Amino acid sequence: MNVLVVEDDPVIGKALRQGFVETGSECAWAKDGPRGLEMASSQQYDVIILDLMLPRLPGLEVLKKLRAQGIQSPVILLTALGSVDDRVAGLNSGADDYLVKPFAFTELMARIEAVCRRTTTRPKPVIQVRDITLDLTTRRVTRGGVEVDLTPTEFSLLELLMRYAGQVVTRKMLCEHLWQSDWEGTTNVIEVHINRLRGKLDRKFGESMIQTVRGRGYAIPAA
Repeated sequence: MNVLVVEDDPVIGKALRQGFVETGSECAWAKDGPRGLEMASSQQYDVIILDLMLPRLPGLEVLKKLRAQGIQSPVILLTALGSVDDRVAGLNSGADDYLVKPFAFTELMARIEAVCRRTTTRPKPVIQVRDITLDLTTRRVTRGGVEVDLTPTEFSLLELLMRYAGQVVTRKMLCEHLWQSDWEGTTNVIEVHINRLRGKLDRKFGESMIQTVRGRGYAIPAA
């Protein structure tokens, strides 16, 4: 495992680095906010251990800047601040977990393993199928480099179709994805949204990307 520790306390930082090395991990150590941000931005880490009360740039600002750059490495906040508001602020800013000092190294390792298990199944932030790109972070869609303005419902429909590119996506799957319901209904609401999505995607292109599979659902060709 490749770990980045961003911690200004020399005793804690040294102990963490030694602990990670002894478990067979590689560990880099940054001692202030700007250096931590620079290191996290220039190299991919399996997990980042981030203190909140850092000199020159607070840990929460480091975290916000990383997420704004689209960096999705798991982040565990490590701090003496343990109020509910502090924890909520950290998690809302993109942290994956929160551990209050003092802590046991074994607990930190257990939390890292849990976070890594969750994030290995995290959807990729950018999906590419043929000339369509869908960015889950910025909610931006382009086809052939041209931006396509979609409603939230159209964006969700396209996301599911692209995740199953090359396969048929049934009406039931679309209903569950949009409304967390297995209700298929008898209305043509899915067809209406699909037709609007088609119109926006295909407006400047001769080829229609969404195919109707009669009696089954819809599909986007994978290639």
